[in-house]
Amino acid sequence: MLKIIYWILVIPLLLHSLYFGITALFAFKKNPNKIKKHDPKYKFSIIVASRNEENVIANLVSSLKKQDYPSDLYTIYVVPNNCTDDTEKVAYEAGAKIIECHEKVSSKGEVLKYAFRYLMENDDADAYIIFDADNVVHPSFLSRMNDTLIEGYEVAQGFRDSKNPADNWLCGSYSLYYWGQNMFFSKARMAMGGSASINGTGFMVKRSVLEEDGFNTKTMTEDIEFTALCALHDRRIAFVEDAITYDEHPYKFTVSWKQRSRWSIGTFQCLFGYSAKLFVKALREKSLASFDMSLFFLFPLLQVLGTFLFIAFLVYRIASSTLNKLISSLLTFDIWFLLISYLLCILMAIFVVKYNKKEVKNVFSGIVAFPIFMITWIPINLICMFKRKIVWEPVKHERNIAIDHLMK
Repeated sequence: MLKIIYWILVIPLLLHSLYFGITALFAFKKNPNKIKKHDPKYKFSIIVASRNEENVIANLVSSLKKQDYPSDLYTIYVVPNNCTDDTEKVAYEAGAKIIECHEKVSSKGEVLKYAFRYLMENDDADAYIIFDADNVVHPSFLSRMNDTLIEGYEVAQGFRDSKNPADNWLCGSYSLYYWGQNMFFSKARMAMGGSASINGTGFMVKRSVLEEDGFNTKTMTEDIEFTALCALHDRRIAFVEDAITYDEHPYKFTVSWKQRSRWSIGTFQCLFGYSAKLFVKALREKSLASFDMSLFFLFPLLQVLGTFLFIAFLVYRIASSTLNKLISSLLTFDIWFLLISYLLCILMAIFVVKYNKKEVKNVFSGIVAFPIFMITWIPINLICMFKRKIVWEPVKHERNIAIDHLMK
């Protein structure tokens, strides 16, 4: 009976992994939906929600002012909120316009909702682009988003690159995580004819989408929630691989723990709020985007379940084996299995680095520690299964790196 229950629980885990493993292979397929280049046409409003970002905001604004796109076709808006520093002053002096937030906001999603509402009443932009204050942006970003709109897409996600991959093992692991997500999820979905995922920063949404659907996110992870809403409204999200945003990653584990806890809680909120609707739509309308997101929201839950099943398997082996047999088995099979799994993970990480034309030496510590980085998500997800609310805390950004340095 216990074996039957065990396999009933294991089979969904295997099918879930198999699905994302197979779809990841489409990253190597030639993309039939390649976005062509066009002349400048659309007008953009750039929105930057900022909370105590005086150290980095000027470099973002500077990189945006260096875009190879007509300056009269875009405006940079910074939305300071809950600030206790000189973010507003530094942003204004760098050349951004300021949107004063007159409402109490407790998440980035609420700030964006306020900014969208303000700009739709006071600005005539065709589309909105969202960045985080710690970003710097490749000069061709706006041009490629203009091309994407002309090709008929209404929502798009750019390539999320790293500003500081070589700082330490944690920054390197974050960089690998996003490079892999760009490649094996968003790029693969473009090749499949599916929908990419909004990834926090460096994304665009057309004005008409907000006029028709609004921006009604409620969770701590407005990016993946908005992805789910796009799937429910049949809005296909383009992945624009050469529209690059350089993001700053945390170099302190305590900061990473808080950040990933927020992500985990937000994913659980989306799981309970949207997965059933997405799965029903996927079945009724054969919506690949809805099916994708319904399974995506299961990741933290299935990771915790998989960990418990692994522990249960070990307990069963210990209880049903003599000490000598157990030690012999661990030495001859389990240790080798773990070692081979670790080496395969390292090889995959090296492949992702090389595929993205990065230097292995710059992220070597991140490559070596990447399996550990992923394992640390297990206790985070376990705790967040039972924790529904979290205080929105700013991630302190200090890496004052200009776009000119990254472009060398």
